[in-house]
Amino acid sequence: MSPPHPLSGGSADPQPKRFQLGAIRTLLPHLWPRGDWELRVRVVLALLCLAVAKGATVYVPLFYKQAIDALTPAVGTHAAAASAVAALPVGMILAYGAARVMSQLFAELRDFVFAKVQARAIRKVALGVFRHLHALSLRFHIERQTGGLSRAIERGTNGIDNLLSFTLFNIAPTLLEILLVCGVLWGLYDISFAAVTFVTIVAYIAYTLGITEWRIKFRRQMNESDTQANTKAIDSLLNYETVKYFGNEEHEARRYDQALVKYEKASVKSHTTLSLLNIGQGAIIAVGVTIIMLMAGSGVVAGRMTPGDFVLVNTYLIQLYMPLNFLGFVYREIKQSLIDMEAMFRLLDVPEEVADLPGAPALAVSGGTIQFDDVFFSYDKRRPILKGVSFTVQAGHKIAIVGTSGSGKSTIARLLFRFYDVSAGAIRIDGQDIREATQASVRAAMGVVPQDTVLFNDTIYYNIAYGRPDASREEIEEAARLAQIDRFVRALPDGYDSMVGERGLKLSGGEKQRVAIARTILKNPRIMIFDEATSALDSHTEREIQASLGEIAANHTALVIAHRLSTVIDADEILVLEHGEVVERGRHADLLRLGGRYAAMWQKQQEAAEKTAADGKAADVAAA
Repeated sequence: MSPPHPLSGGSADPQPKRFQLGAIRTLLPHLWPRGDWELRVRVVLALLCLAVAKGATVYVPLFYKQAIDALTPAVGTHAAAASAVAALPVGMILAYGAARVMSQLFAELRDFVFAKVQARAIRKVALGVFRHLHALSLRFHIERQTGGLSRAIERGTNGIDNLLSFTLFNIAPTLLEILLVCGVLWGLYDISFAAVTFVTIVAYIAYTLGITEWRIKFRRQMNESDTQANTKAIDSLLNYETVKYFGNEEHEARRYDQALVKYEKASVKSHTTLSLLNIGQGAIIAVGVTIIMLMAGSGVVAGRMTPGDFVLVNTYLIQLYMPLNFLGFVYREIKQSLIDMEAMFRLLDVPEEVADLPGAPALAVSGGTIQFDDVFFSYDKRRPILKGVSFTVQAGHKIAIVGTSGSGKSTIARLLFRFYDVSAGAIRIDGQDIREATQASVRAAMGVVPQDTVLFNDTIYYNIAYGRPDASREEIEEAARLAQIDRFVRALPDGYDSMVGERGLKLSGGEKQRVAIARTILKNPRIMIFDEATSALDSHTEREIQASLGEIAANHTALVIAHRLSTVIDADEILVLEHGEVVERGRHADLLRLGGRYAAMWQKQQEAAEKTAADGKAADVAAA
């Protein structure tokens, strides 16, 4: 049973809080990276800059108060006395200006110093997710939805950026500033000012947290419908030709719009509830400010406080509630970022179905002998695919596997590459169970030309060089010549620099297959697997490539999975697979003499070829 797909979760997912806490735990090591002293120094410097900036911020209203108190006695006094008093406000005003400059300067220095730490953390997490995706089994990638996966990663990396930006230098510093301000108000006046300020802050935070938690479900619904819409759009565009073949443009538009309707409804709820949140926050702040100002005004009238104290309280409140208001925004952004990161961190939580054993050695390939020993396998336990398959390919020999569709031919190649591990039995190369060797070394020993060739959206040169990226241009062009594609490539306007398009769609099926053959030739592995390698080629090109492949595979162990029996008549042994079992085996001539399933398949293909040839001649006569 395969694990639940990480992109299939809904709003009823019972694990979001675990993932939200896990997201923070995952990021912490990247903020204090082990062994990277440069980044650690940057973190310390950033924190020091933060402390200086907050200290300066708290002192700004104090300098402002002292300047106002120094100016107040000057009203109604003689000019000489006023001149003497005016000297002090100049100093306070300069100190006030300097404190504001320092607050801004060190805040910017903090961001400047920490920028590399933040960028490195995002890079490391994204790289870890990317590597983990490549480590997951073929089963995961067959079941995945490309559009939803790419959208989840995109939103997740953006969420990391927001989380780092807001958490480290906004939430903690803002709370620290609130405590400092409450301490200053308590120290300068009495506990009532600090108490009112503190109660207002607690009410504000409690309201913000409560409403935001309630609103999260709407954000999750937006993400789910957005992922569905994006998946449907990409799936439809990737199958553009199929849509056109059946004239189903409106059908695809309706499917896409169904997801957009869900997104629209969730988006409206999210925005309307945001207005409710903002109204409540504004009301709480207004009540708190009004009470504090009334208390300060009463103190000035009673003579217990000066006009400077009144201005100080007002300035502190404005200065305090601005970041407090931003704290509500920050909290919302962090919660949304954590939601956005859920799907990406679920990817990291998907176990590797095929994993190397601890301390597994590299596969030691000498001759390249392949042995299937009573192999059983099923993608789903309810439907077995291979049932006790056994055969041996001696080093340097060629074996062919033929059979009807669904008999398990391509599954053998997938097991050999360790895309899956066998359910029972063993696969050995030169006597070594491939499950006990590293996957990288097993795959390095093999090259495959798949039936369905998919190319990267890059140049022909890049796609051939993918077989061995460090190969020289001469080696790449020689591989192209052996694959009978060099002449075609040189005839293109851009030659080897020609782009092949998404999934290689600018090339025909035969051209794509020859590129795949060229890059396998370039890899030059000890074991070669040809999975219907010439199925998309015409007869003439097929004969040319078969001759080249025969020459290339002469000193290699070769496993050929074929539908056209004419391509495997020279095999050292032919296995006939049916319903996951080897029902016949032997050389071509021996199997024909046996008169069994292979002979029947051969006769059927020969009759089809003769009919095709006859139809072609009839068409030529009619055209003449």
